[in-house]
Amino acid sequence: MNIPAAEPRPPSIVLEDVRLTLPSAAGPVNILNGVSLAIAKGEAVALLGPSGSGKSSLLMVAAGLESASAGRVAVAGQTLTGLDEDALARFRRAHVGIVFQSFHLIPTMTALENVAVPIELLNGKGSLTAATQALEAVGLAHRLSHYPGQLSGGEQQRVALARAIVHDPDVLFADEPTGNLDGVTGAAIADLLFSLQSRVGATLLLVTHEQGLADRCDRILHIKDGVIVNEERKGKR
Repeated sequence: MNIPAAEPRPPSIVLEDVRLTLPSAAGPVNILNGVSLAIAKGEAVALLGPSGSGKSSLLMVAAGLESASAGRVAVAGQTLTGLDEDALARFRRAHVGIVFQSFHLIPTMTALENVAVPIELLNGKGSLTAATQALEAVGLAHRLSHYPGQLSGGEQQRVALARAIVHDPDVLFADEPTGNLDGVTGAAIADLLFSLQSRVGATLLLVTHEQGLADRCDRILHIKDGVIVNEERKGKR
């Protein structure tokens, strides 16, 4: 019996000849120099490269946080190129979750309130219930009423992860998510990151310096001087 081949997954992130040039006191600086890539829906991809290679800038462009100087960017079926700031913000609220190295929690809000923010910005319906469930998923059901200053670094990153996935995003971006954590805590956060990505079925684009973390992704893209210079296939989660 002939078994039909599996249909290829549609792309979730597409960059076509993307360039990024930023001004500086010494003149324009080329950050990205013609990056093209396609990341399939549900795929986990790591960006690996030395400091200053352009990996965080590439993530910012793909997430719609920085506008490309040239080229085309499409995420979750939406072309981001040419959208204004309001349209980009609406797109991110509906489709994107982002985890930063520095957590970026609102210090005057409790863990529950921080995680509820994306739902509040979308429509407000059931935000506290969804936030409670997301915090339970990251093991912080006992910290709902605590403020960021009352939480450890690992707990703050767990809150940030819960906030990133509370609205079931199509795409999850993570920029050095374990960079401010000790080895044991970082490993636990990495386990949680991949578990949550699988749970919500999100595409993951991960920026990291850590080879071990990158090796857990389906692919590793090596970037240098604003250009992708090599690709490895892994898938060892």
